[in-house]
Amino acid sequence: MYSVDELEDKLIELAFAEDIGDGDHTTLCCIPDDAMGKSHLLIKEDGILAGVEVAKRVFAKFDPTLEVEVLLPDGSKVKKGDIAMVVTGKVRSLLQTERLMLNIMQRMSGIATTTNKYVRLLEGTNTRVLDTRKTTPGMRMLEKQAVKIGGGVNHRIGLFDMILLKDNHVDFAGGISNAISRCHEYLKEKSLDLKIEIEVRNFDEIRQVLECGGVDRVMLDNFSVEDTRKAVEMIAGKYEIESSGGITIDTIRDYAECGVDFVSVGALTHSVKCLDMSFKAC
Repeated sequence: MYSVDELEDKLIELAFAEDIGDGDHTTLCCIPDDAMGKSHLLIKEDGILAGVEVAKRVFAKFDPTLEVEVLLPDGSKVKKGDIAMVVTGKVRSLLQTERLMLNIMQRMSGIATTTNKYVRLLEGTNTRVLDTRKTTPGMRMLEKQAVKIGGGVNHRIGLFDMILLKDNHVDFAGGISNAISRCHEYLKEKSLDLKIEIEVRNFDEIRQVLECGGVDRVMLDNFSVEDTRKAVEMIAGKYEIESSGGITIDTIRDYAECGVDFVSVGALTHSVKCLDMSFKAC
């Protein structure tokens, strides 16, 4: 299994290959190889900054001689007009790294900004905001980093670090009891120590889970606020409780006030608006 750093390096390599191909002919035709310059990252919209450390990896990967001066670190609250970093070095390198760095930082900052809005709505409760696997292929590690920078909590990273028995698993396994028992048999056989979460769709399935036991968290899938409150009364103190499915920025506080431990929000990553910024010569 790849480490986070290895995955980031592979993503950066692929992104450069995709963007530059056999050469940035625009830059190569008009900028001398020995030309030196400086560019700064200009913030054009209020939000939460994310991706600074990844940007440093982008610059170092392409041209280790580039000098990066970070003025605002990851997690900073930024406003229009702020300068987040200054990069000095070969002009050719500044131009060829510009778009990849911006694509990463704009998306990560947009995710961090959106996550922070959800997090602030939960102040005063014990509920935490979770991300999902609804991420951009290849960018999951970066997007989940951005969620954490925005104050959210990462759910499972992938299919390998947690057991999550969803509706299709339960149906194909022949029911909740079968799914949970097979899960434990598998973990024992493979000598794995993974947390187990199970999705439920109604109160009958909650009762089946409570009778069967053997899980760490129960996910309430598309429950109304009223039904969530009743479900919490049934489950609280036995297992962690997560609300999921169609929860928006307008309803998340209502779900939190029911007493759930977590609310998962796919919109943190699957439909986020990038934070506007630009990389300008200075």
